[in-house]
Amino acid sequence: MSSYSIAAAQQQLTRLIEEAEAGETVTITRDGKPIAELRPARATAPSLSKAEIAALRSRRDARPPLGDAAVAIIREMREAER
Repeated sequence: MSSYSIAAAQQQLTRLIEEAEAGETVTITRDGKPIAELRPARATAPSLSKAEIAALRSRRDARPPLGDAAVAIIREMREAER
């Protein structure tokens, strides 16, 4: 983890971003105290295609229903918590 003053960070921003992209955390300081961190962004989950969503829905629909017994058990559990 590296640390830079605001002035140094302004002068070297491109290099600091490259450090963050490489997985490093860069701390920006003011008067020697940390005020901000530059770190790699979290990867976002890939979005599903329409075909993948349709496949998941068909798998869900192919499963047997829970039945009334399961629904009753869940209702009883909820009522017991109140």
